[in-house]
Amino acid sequence: MLLFYTPDVRGDAYTLNNEESRHLVRVLRKTRGDQVHLTDGRGGLFRTRIVEDNPGNCTVAIEETMRRPFRKPYRVHIGIAPTKNINRFEWFLEKATEIGIDSVIPFVSENSERKNIKPERLEKIIIAAMKQSLKVFKPRLHELTSFHSLIQRSFRGGKYIAWIDDHVKHRFYDACPPGEDTLILIGPEGDFTLAETGEAKKYGFIPISLGDSRLRTETAGIVACHTVALRNEGVR
Repeated sequence: MLLFYTPDVRGDAYTLNNEESRHLVRVLRKTRGDQVHLTDGRGGLFRTRIVEDNPGNCTVAIEETMRRPFRKPYRVHIGIAPTKNINRFEWFLEKATEIGIDSVIPFVSENSERKNIKPERLEKIIIAAMKQSLKVFKPRLHELTSFHSLIQRSFRGGKYIAWIDDHVKHRFYDACPPGEDTLILIGPEGDFTLAETGEAKKYGFIPISLGDSRLRTETAGIVACHTVALRNEGVR
């Protein structure tokens, strides 16, 4: 199945933008009469057929608005400090999207080595991963914020902070019950400070361990995302 992200799709026909048209016609060599699927990133899935195979503005006719697919009864949100090497953060976004994350909240904390990001590029990576993995719900990328602002946000669900400390024995897999919305914080390369962890606990965050291995920031994010997915296997 070929899936394209078209957030503004409506009506009986749709013209893809220049980039998507070129990719569909020039790269994939699709022509008039070929079938293509569109998603609005909000659960909508549309079966269409090419009626104008122009590489600059390819137009498709919408033949069927398909049944909205099942959406899992829980949401997973990860607050994470962007890595110094932005390629590693981009890798995290790609893989977390494939696994099934709902939102990513990048933040800056005391030990952060990166204090800026380029949302436009990161959005493109999320969209590409969403299309490749045939997801019809696009994860939300929040604006870069501070750690202190993040932990003060209201959130209905389980709140956790991954902390590298010998005294933290509570495993994340055991801590997060299935079917519950989850927010987990992943710190920068230098981890959270003791003061930050203490402040997070005051706002209801539970310190947890992601296992015995010492993980990179982006790896910890993937482990957290996949742990929630595993914990919720079979939940409908």
